[in-house]
Amino acid sequence: MAKDNRITFYDLQHASGATTSPFVWATKYALKHKGFDLDVVDGGFTGIMDRTGGRSERLPAIQDDGEWVLDSWLIAEYLDAKYPDRPTLIPDPAMKPLIEFLEGWLWKTAVGPWVRCYAVQYRDRCKPEDVAYITESRLNMWGAPCEELAKGREEVFGKVLPELEPLRTLLRDRQWLGGDAPNYADYRALAVFLWCASCADVPPMTDDEPLRDWIDRGFDLFGGLGRIPGMSPLFGYQPRAGDPEPFDRNPRVFGLTSRNTGPASTASETARLKS
Repeated sequence: MAKDNRITFYDLQHASGATTSPFVWATKYALKHKGFDLDVVDGGFTGIMDRTGGRSERLPAIQDDGEWVLDSWLIAEYLDAKYPDRPTLIPDPAMKPLIEFLEGWLWKTAVGPWVRCYAVQYRDRCKPEDVAYITESRLNMWGAPCEELAKGREEVFGKVLPELEPLRTLLRDRQWLGGDAPNYADYRALAVFLWCASCADVPPMTDDEPLRDWIDRGFDLFGGLGRIPGMSPLFGYQPRAGDPEPFDRNPRVFGLTSRNTGPASTASETARLKS
């Protein structure tokens, strides 16, 4: 049981102190959702084995009154099982694969392109002792040097934005993915944008981005958890000539997002079908 309401949290940071890694961000939010105070162990990409006493070479990790838990998903499940009297992260086990699907889609849609756009900044914002590790490991992971990956990135930003429309649709008529209050689905999805803000040197999203309200509210949670020093603005991208529309400015109401409660509820859609 957490002693004095405190859990030790092993952070993964850039030189500025900003948390990086979507997995670490999601865990940080999960712990605050449960109402815990954090004893933060600072550090970057190197020396993780030393910081965790040889227990892990990857983060996140937590220590709860001497009990170690590794991996962001295992930590969330542990917190719900160990502290069922506190706000729930995953309301039903059946939600897990749906959250995993959403996260996987976001990684393919946004993280994959953005990580290449910001590869140089991702490396250069690291702690000095981490640069060599990031240079070698990401070359092996991505198959090209950071500078090569970032070439032509101006053409990438505008192509990512239209692909985010399914997330906009989900959030158009609800406050959070969790409904009236955020849950682990929100934290896993927000973690993508938190990670991006930790390494973006230019904003990837337009000022009028429909997701902005949800993202801003998410960054403001728990006393501004996502507003730490070292984070960069996400909004301010200026579409280039030839870019597709960044988002649907006149979203249609159709069967996936509306509920049939009688002819009045479907009248506008019926009128479009007849026109």
